[in-house]
Amino acid sequence: MNITNWWKYLLAVLVVGASGVIFMGFRTYKDAPPKPDFVSSSGKEVFMPASIGRGQLVFQKYALMEYGSMFGDGAARGPDFTAEALHQIAVQMNDYYGRELTSGRSEELTQIEKDGISVRVKRELKTNYYDRERGIVVLTEGQAYAAERLVEYYRSKFKGDHRESFKPAGYITDESELEDLAAFFFWGAWVCAAERPGGESSYTHNWPYDEYAGNIPTPSVILWSVIGLLFLIFGLGAVLCVYGYYARSAGLQSQVNEKPVNSENVSSYVPAAGQRATYKFFAVAVVMFFLQIVAGVLTIHDFVGFTTFFGFDISEYLQITITRSWHVQLSLLWISICWIAGSIFTLPSIHRQEPKHQVTLINVLFWLLVTVVVGMLAGCFMGPKNMLGDHWRLLGNQGWEFVELGKLWQGFLFVALIIWAVIIYRGVKPALKGQSAFFLPYWILYSVVAIAVLFMSGFVAGPNTNFVIADFWRWCFIHMWVECFFEVFTTVIIACYLVFMGLITRQAAARVIYLATLLFLGSGLLGISHNFYWNAKPAALMAMGSVFSTLQVIPLILLTIEVWKFARVPDYSLGRRSENAAVKGTSFGFSEAFLFLIAVNFWNFFGAGILGLIINLPIINYFEHGTYLTVNHGHAALMGVYGNVSIAAVLFCSRHLIVSGRWNVRLLRSSFWAINVGLLLMVALDTFPAGILQFKSVVENGYWVARSQEFILGGPFQVLTWMRAVGGVVFFVGGVIPLLYFMITRLNSLKAAMN
Repeated sequence: MNITNWWKYLLAVLVVGASGVIFMGFRTYKDAPPKPDFVSSSGKEVFMPASIGRGQLVFQKYALMEYGSMFGDGAARGPDFTAEALHQIAVQMNDYYGRELTSGRSEELTQIEKDGISVRVKRELKTNYYDRERGIVVLTEGQAYAAERLVEYYRSKFKGDHRESFKPAGYITDESELEDLAAFFFWGAWVCAAERPGGESSYTHNWPYDEYAGNIPTPSVILWSVIGLLFLIFGLGAVLCVYGYYARSAGLQSQVNEKPVNSENVSSYVPAAGQRATYKFFAVAVVMFFLQIVAGVLTIHDFVGFTTFFGFDISEYLQITITRSWHVQLSLLWISICWIAGSIFTLPSIHRQEPKHQVTLINVLFWLLVTVVVGMLAGCFMGPKNMLGDHWRLLGNQGWEFVELGKLWQGFLFVALIIWAVIIYRGVKPALKGQSAFFLPYWILYSVVAIAVLFMSGFVAGPNTNFVIADFWRWCFIHMWVECFFEVFTTVIIACYLVFMGLITRQAAARVIYLATLLFLGSGLLGISHNFYWNAKPAALMAMGSVFSTLQVIPLILLTIEVWKFARVPDYSLGRRSENAAVKGTSFGFSEAFLFLIAVNFWNFFGAGILGLIINLPIINYFEHGTYLTVNHGHAALMGVYGNVSIAAVLFCSRHLIVSGRWNVRLLRSSFWAINVGLLLMVALDTFPAGILQFKSVVENGYWVARSQEFILGGPFQVLTWMRAVGGVVFFVGGVIPLLYFMITRLNSLKAAMN
């Protein structure tokens, strides 16, 4: 494969992708729903823009996105507040007009009268009364009445005297905060119901599904689902055709190395000082992995209340808004720390001589990351408990799912990423002289710099930014990391490790990385639009999302085609051909780390690919968005792909650092099987069937029902949640705890660094 002019293709992909994202941003700002002044027909102010803005701050301050969701984005324990508010408004409007019609008479409403009222309510909800020049929405009498009742509803919900109440009672008690919060949710319901000016559907394309409020799928939702499938089949055929042409030169076995690293090589390896300094990163990361699972268990308690069997309710002290914030942030941070340390570890293998003060920089980076983690744990606890006063956003929880870090800790993390990029640059710089831009160390540098630069998108939106616009930047941060450049970085790290394992040549690795980059960026940059189906973005973004989100599965299918070859690479390199060689052979020095890399391929296809594809088409996502099918995909993809590759990095690097007599093959292999079988059991016994059950409820009863306390606390959902314990025990007891034990007990068994 001649890659001399291939920069043109990569540049084209980047230009097209970046242009598409800029277009999405432009349309997001241009078409964002306003925050109007809601007034009654008599001119009385109902909800002012300032009240809506303050309500958004209350929503963030108390981390309610870790309990419920807004426009379907957030947690799945509580309701979707927009769907709940919309249905409550429709109920109260029907009640108001019904009582108005029966006033002064003893007869109850006839069915014809009820139908007439229902039609009137739907028409009033769908009609957009927004006056752009005056910046007001004149509410009908029914809407104004419903707005008053909505305030009472949320007062009772958070004070604890309601069947849909937040537990524990009294989470929010300030009357003005509750009124502002109701204003924010009323605005969200209006965005979901009122037709966009010049359009035939609401700002959210008639999401959420609620026939009682007049929200049903639009024709464009169905149309773009069909078109998305057509593009998937066409794109898959085209890519497979190209793959078939280049497979011999681009595949993982295109240039298999004949000298893999064996156990003796690893035992005699003497690490550089910078490499030895990375072990503490991995040890801390595994401790965080352990704490993440503990936080997840505490979060599940809020669903089933298992600690009440021991005579106390842990949620009285640790609300779900705290435990879930810990669970999410710890997962992101321990994985990130593994990747940071894993990439730093490779530097002496690229150029043996370490730059001056490199170890000092590595140690500074370590303590900065520790500060971020400790600050996050404290802030996510103190913020929602209202212990930080006006500094809740700076030191506590920002209130955005996946971007929970207080601004100070977020700033520290950004500094850490810059230091990381500096360390990588200093380490690879001597090896770059006279090399092609596609030289393997360049790819490490490219991906690290891209991750650091994209982190800046998390600083754009402020607390008072229109929620729809802020959510655009939140998804730029999440999606571009997880489904774009993290995918590229994963490929780079895996390719580097295969080179350093002695399994493939650097030339082959560079080619695989290049092709993967084209595919991941080609589908991933524009694939961000599938996150914008229902959060008040224009129809053009739905069209883009339907096409490019389905195309994201193509590179994952290609990885699956390569997986068998990938699994056999050590055998090909060692010259073995027997069916059980991978199991029987003990010469290969990295068999435990390699097991986790094989698992990455499986979960990439199953967790990210299959479980992601089934929820990405607009017509399916319309009913599914924010249900347990999303939770199912998220857990399988994040832990299955990024978790496994992170553990592979831990074991690959630790194998070089720990004296051979202290390496425990049996423990690590049993940990591998427990983690992956446990994850599969959690998916099969809980998250997937629970998601299907919830999806069915949405289709049959409406979205608000499937997200209600009545559904979550209902028998079938509770049984499935308890069933998760089967996989959870296997995962935690058989996988995480042994891995933690191994890493902690080997702290004093490290090789001496090279002098």
